[in-house]
Amino acid sequence: MRHLCDECFGPVEVAYDYDKIKLTPSMFHGRVKSLWRYHELLPLRDPAKAVDLGAGFTPLHRSIGLAERLGLKNLYIKNDSVNPSYSFKDRPATVAVSKSIEFGLQAVGCPSTGNLAAATAAHAARAQIPCYIFVPADIEPTKIVQASAYGAQVVAVKGTYDDANRILTQAADIYRIGVVNVNIRSYYVEGSKTLAFEVAEQLGWRAPDHAIVPTASGALLCAISKGFDELVQVNLVKECGTKITAAQGYGCAPIADAFKKGDEMVTPVEKPKTIAKSLAIGDPGDGIYALRKIRKTGGYAEDPTDQEIVDGIRLLAKTEGIFTEPAGGVSIATLRRMVDDGRIDRDETVVCYITGNGLKTPEVVASQLPKPLVVDPEIQALAPILSR
Repeated sequence: MRHLCDECFGPVEVAYDYDKIKLTPSMFHGRVKSLWRYHELLPLRDPAKAVDLGAGFTPLHRSIGLAERLGLKNLYIKNDSVNPSYSFKDRPATVAVSKSIEFGLQAVGCPSTGNLAAATAAHAARAQIPCYIFVPADIEPTKIVQASAYGAQVVAVKGTYDDANRILTQAADIYRIGVVNVNIRSYYVEGSKTLAFEVAEQLGWRAPDHAIVPTASGALLCAISKGFDELVQVNLVKECGTKITAAQGYGCAPIADAFKKGDEMVTPVEKPKTIAKSLAIGDPGDGIYALRKIRKTGGYAEDPTDQEIVDGIRLLAKTEGIFTEPAGGVSIATLRRMVDDGRIDRDETVVCYITGNGLKTPEVVASQLPKPLVVDPEIQALAPILSR
């Protein structure tokens, strides 16, 4: 399978004949409430054979508490932390595993230390096919618990993450494995663009003025941008002027660094150092493309510190009742910076993407939360607490 361009070695993209795709808003009434409701714009020949755990069609919350705190009139939170394996990675995983089976591949897998491993393993379990997760041998055991529970075979490679990635890529062709983010990548990224489809549908088939996207490789940001553009192509949305902003953690923000410096190229970060581990890709594969999208749409790129990320996690939890992993904290912290700097107008319709669940990384905020109040088991002991 060809997944890279022979000339520029960039990733190849799925192409659709938009003129032949006829869609109207009313056609979506009564459809399945997962990302497969948009099957005409997904690369599977027979959607009935999709490996579907129900990923997608997650809530778009109109913010009340956070919006009031920040002085915004139209703030929305796209809560993708409630997907089947608790991150947005279920979206690309359902498409990639389904496409691997359509290609007749005998197994799937990925190099990953977190959300993608869990999402791929969950969908492989649903399909009842083998799944291989490649990780560095020194990885913390807790990182692979979820994938292991789904039945994946975890392979610990004596080396770095890059070594694990390389050896699995070599094995893919020999053993006919669909490595979802390598040789199936062109299809894999198509799942992520449904985050744009859903937001537009949930806003009444219109695109927001501004979208804030937690950014690692840059693939998610590019996919969301493509999703909004496709809705215009098939006339489901009249126009799209959405500014797309990248949110990366300080300590591993190669795309944000390039944006702020005005560079055309993205300089890799050799040693990522941020609590937002799921975004800590030092050499982002789609970094250049993401940089171009940000500039083309008039967006921005920010890099909040670890403390700003923790503050963002706590602020979202306290004001909206949504507990996110650090990647979501990066989004909220970026939103706060931009509001404080006047780069977001209070009348704009803003969507902040929350891509993973806080229950995956409770240790990030645990040390900064108030300790429980310890009392004797007597009613009098409660008076100083409850009568405040």
